Amino acid sequence: MVKKVLIADDSYFMKRMLKNIINETEGFEVISTASDGREAVEKYINLKPDIVTMDITMPYMSGIEALKEITKINPQANVIMVSAMGQYILMVEAAKAGAKAFITKPFSKKEIIKTLMSFKNKDKK
Repeated sequence: MVKKVLIADDSYFMKRMLKNIINETEGFEVISTASDGREAVEKYINLKPDIVTMDITMPYMSGIEALKEITKINPQANVIMVSAMGQYILMVEAAKAGAKAFITKPFSKKEIIKTLMSFKNKDKK
């Protein structure tokens, strides 16, 4: 069964890079992208992805605020927070809000694949 992934990041470059890595990884498919937290929440509701990669710093609604909204909708949501190095305090806040995994920028393809694979055999929500 293919896991559906939503990418939320305000950087076109990051979205493209993540999308390429995820779509090249067997068993995963990017179904949509969002450019801010508000759009991520709307797309989560409408598309019901299995996994969300969520940038912490985005306009309109931060990744942490979006994470909180998504976990209100589905407390078991699989949200992977993507943050820049040096955002430790925000990562702790994200963990408390329900983030299931973390990826730190700059990241490697291997790190993305390893994180995705940790969700591979989890049951669909």
